Amino acid sequence: MSDDPHKLTGAYAVDALDDLERARFEQHLSGCEDCRAEVAELRETAALLAETVATPPPASLRDSVLAGISQIRPLPPELPASSPQDAPRTGAPAGAGRRWMPLLVAAALAVLVGVGAMIVAPWADDEPRLTAAEQVLRAADAEHVFLDLGEAGRATVTRSKSQDRAVITTEDMVSAPEGKAYELWFQTPEDDMVPAGMMPDSADQTVVLDGPAAEAVAVGITIEPEGGSPEPTTEPIALFDLTEAT
Repeated sequence: MSDDPHKLTGAYAVDALDDLERARFEQHLSGCEDCRAEVAELRETAALLAETVATPPPASLRDSVLAGISQIRPLPPELPASSPQDAPRTGAPAGAGRRWMPLLVAAALAVLVGVGAMIVAPWADDEPRLTAAEQVLRAADAEHVFLDLGEAGRATVTRSKSQDRAVITTEDMVSAPEGKAYELWFQTPEDDMVPAGMMPDSADQTVVLDGPAAEAVAVGITIEPEGGSPEPTTEPIALFDLTEAT
């Protein structure tokens, strides 16, 4: 996955991310208004293109498109400006390259339609495409474990063995202490605790755990230093026993 999640809007919109990348990007998406807007624009454009009826193009169109590709000058890479003197001098505001990305992807899709390709967007089916979390929550074999954490809130872990994934959903969960964060863990049949990702600082959230879930016997939450730890440094504040899931 790219270090900059903002660069993945196009790949996400055309379903070019793997399951883990998609889950992590959806976590970023929940808190990034710019990326949500870009994804919405891409999906709207692609949906409109998917409804377009392809017609045989003029014989000269394919040749002119292919010839034009070889003559297009690529844009230079966008460099961060460290000071006003270092700011881009082209007249384009910082970040303009990323905001143009939806238009470039849409243009590429339009070329494909123009040469007679039939584009079928995955979200244009009768059923809307489910997120990684929704696939687990709606799975036929979904198992649920609910815990009331008292003043700390409430949380439910849902696991689908067929999809080898687990999701935690929280309600009114209090923030971790200052300088700390909540970390998720899978407990293996051998009682090892395997890191499964960090929880965002939000009272109500739905998080897909990192890693395989089918063989896990429990899911734990611990309080760790910001950034997480390779192994638990505190006792779990919650332990969801998956062997008793319903």
